[in-house]
Amino acid sequence: MPNFDPQSALRHARQASQWAGLRYSRESTQARAVRNDAPDKNETTLEEGAMCEVLIDGHFGYAATADLSPVGLQRAFDQAIATTRATATRKVHAFSDAQRAAVQGAYESPKQTPLATTPLALTTECLLAASKAMAIDAKLVNRSAQATVVQTQIDYYSTNGTHTTQRFDMVDIAVAATAAEGVQSQTRTWARTGQFGGEVFDSAVFAEQGLRVATEALELLAAPNCPSGAMDLILMPDQMMLQIHESIGHPLELDRILGDERNYAGWSFVQPSDFGSLRYGSPLMHVTFDPTKENAFASYAFDDGGNPAHREFLIEGGVLKCGLGSVESQERSGLPGVANFRSSSWNRAPIDRMANVNLEPGNSTLEDMIASVEDGILMSTNRSWSIDDYRNKFQFGCEHGRLIKNGKLAGVVRNPNYRGVTVDFWNRLSAVGNDQVTYGTPYCGKGEPSQVIRVGHSSPPCLFRGVEVFGGQS
Repeated sequence: MPNFDPQSALRHARQASQWAGLRYSRESTQARAVRNDAPDKNETTLEEGAMCEVLIDGHFGYAATADLSPVGLQRAFDQAIATTRATATRKVHAFSDAQRAAVQGAYESPKQTPLATTPLALTTECLLAASKAMAIDAKLVNRSAQATVVQTQIDYYSTNGTHTTQRFDMVDIAVAATAAEGVQSQTRTWARTGQFGGEVFDSAVFAEQGLRVATEALELLAAPNCPSGAMDLILMPDQMMLQIHESIGHPLELDRILGDERNYAGWSFVQPSDFGSLRYGSPLMHVTFDPTKENAFASYAFDDGGNPAHREFLIEGGVLKCGLGSVESQERSGLPGVANFRSSSWNRAPIDRMANVNLEPGNSTLEDMIASVEDGILMSTNRSWSIDDYRNKFQFGCEHGRLIKNGKLAGVVRNPNYRGVTVDFWNRLSAVGNDQVTYGTPYCGKGEPSQVIRVGHSSPPCLFRGVEVFGGQS
């Protein structure tokens, strides 16, 4: 970018605005996939551009551009100034530059081997190792493995002296085996997602996980359907990820609570008066927003408004304390929030988004939880989800179930599902494991125009008492 001059563009914008900011983003993505031992995908993409932001008459406005020349940046700022001035009379709140902190700093993903120096041939080698390890039975009709490696650079500048630089190395791995016989089919998966370098590409690990998911897919194909009824439920961390995401993360986003998202992504059952008083769950429930967690998918030092990110309790001892709202939503609502003003790309304005929302570890071992259950089920790995617009009533399905009888694991069951209502469900939490595992997803959707963003969730296994469980169709 020999002609990229953000400071000149900011000086130009400052002549007609109270404040101006510029966020430069460059993201390269390489995706490879293998299906049934044959290459299935080999894609490389590069996105680069800048989002220009201004504050005029107490109203923030934006314009994006992929033209990073001085003329291109000035043109984008002129557009932002014109549209912001035209719409300022209809603003929902009068803001000031106090909503944009003056900060400087840097962040870089933790890694042992930079993705930039990791050969893509090694990625393909690992994917093939997983696919071949799954070839243990003719019933395994689909054996797939895929990996996406992402390198992102974000630089943020503003007229009040802010300059932050953040560099991310991210990996998303998915391995899947589908077993089929007649009209029945079952799929088992393994995923690893987070901020890593090339050290995660180990052929032996991929082969081990491939063999495991293939073996379990065959077990599920031969297993009976999940029984129905009220019983105790242990959820493993890879299902807790979805439970946290849908029934804690989304309902606590302050822009939903304010009604901004109701046209597209829905509202929330949480009311502003609930903060500080609502017993969201049992006293064992401690939930944090933690963008500082090492290797998690959505870790960062600053959000896309330049606000420094810190670990904060959202729910403590089961009581709702804090929302997932940026400084703008905090100003509008008068409620406490966090540094979660996030954008999915250079051509999207930031909105309130989850980052790393985690259930903190407890004191129980998984063995202790199993031993405490007379009649129950242990479920792993989400495969389906449904939740209402208020993030209240939900129904989730898992890939794998194990019955628990008289304190011991019993047989495997297929198509395990459970349903509940958010606050009632979390108040059934009776044990929290002491071993936290981190997962993530690149597919959290929200906003108009749509933004698909990366989030992370860490959780131990958890025991819930008296949950409605039921079987389903293959």
